[in-house]
Amino acid sequence: MVCLCIAIGAMLSLALPDLVTMETCPSAGTPGLPGIPGLPGRDGRDGETGEKGVPGVLSGPGQRPDEGQKGEPGVKGAVGKPGRSGVRGEEGSPGPEGPRGEPGESGSAGSQLHSAFSVARGTAIPPEKASVIRFTSVITDVNKDYNTETGRFRCRVSGTYYFVYHASSEERLCLLFKLDGSSLASFCDLMYGVKNRQVSSGGLAAYLRKDQEVWLETNDYNGMTGKPEGNSVFSGFLLYPH
Repeated sequence: MVCLCIAIGAMLSLALPDLVTMETCPSAGTPGLPGIPGLPGRDGRDGETGEKGVPGVLSGPGQRPDEGQKGEPGVKGAVGKPGRSGVRGEEGSPGPEGPRGEPGESGSAGSQLHSAFSVARGTAIPPEKASVIRFTSVITDVNKDYNTETGRFRCRVSGTYYFVYHASSEERLCLLFKLDGSSLASFCDLMYGVKNRQVSSGGLAAYLRKDQEVWLETNDYNGMTGKPEGNSVFSGFLLYPH
């Protein structure tokens, strides 16, 4: 501070004679030398925050800003809860036919095949001689194989069958088992001088192919009856399909 005052005083002492001369002399003097620069002032206060600027304009029409570099993958998050079931779609069209299956075990198909019948003759009038005996009253007929109109059993399932008859008679009686016109066996009950009703029976097993027919037939001895107190019955059933 002292030095500053000395400097200022020296400057004033140098300029004072000129000032006296200017006051006493009417003519203008020579300009003085520039003064010494002053000391730097203190920093000013911060100004107020300015308003937000207008967003920049893209470099050209239709252009997009350059994308930054791809960041590193983040950490895998926890598994979320299952979502709701969607709407059931429409049923698709049928697929192509699959390959043919393997053959089944032996006997598996045949075990589902059945055939059995039992029919009775409900008239006291003997059948005609040398003719097919018609049993008109059906007791049971699983597959409708016995025809009451023709008196014949038609085979629908090939295999071994067993046939049996029980005949009520008051006179001599002979019966023939027929298979497609061929005689398989004959049974006769020849009574002489007997007034009471007699019962005779017979049976056999035979192999039949599909559509073959079996029936009972009389010869000249046709004394079969079918009274309520003594029916005549014809039965048959499948033993083993083949």
